[in-house]
Amino acid sequence: LRFSCRRGGGLVQAGGSLRLSCAASGPTFSGWQMVWFRQAPGKEREFVSKIFYTTGRLYCADSVKGRFTMSQNKESSTVYLQMNSLKPEDTAVYYCAAAASTSVQLRDMDYWGKGTLVTVSS
Repeated sequence: LRFSCRRGGGLVQAGGSLRLSCAASGPTFSGWQMVWFRQAPGKEREFVSKIFYTTGRLYCADSVKGRFTMSQNKESSTVYLQMNSLKPEDTAVYYCAAAASTSVQLRDMDYWGKGTLVTVSS
């Protein structure tokens, strides 16, 4: 399984929006979950949102509820993270990952995409 993270990061003012995307390639993702993490400067990588590929069921961290929405396009095996009402504290490198389990622990991710930097200015 490989991820190709398309450009979506960048610099945005507080209150603005960005959409991140990651295209995955592999034999099948049935039963897998796709996950977005982020890592702010000097902090540990943290869970942002996840979607179960088969059911489309979503989960997200409390810190982004109501502002971030994860979605997927099964035809192109692409996952998206629509980020609205961005805040300076959302500044981080964002990573997509995939896991065959339901865990969101970093050690349980089977594959990682390259990160993309999102910078939110105040």
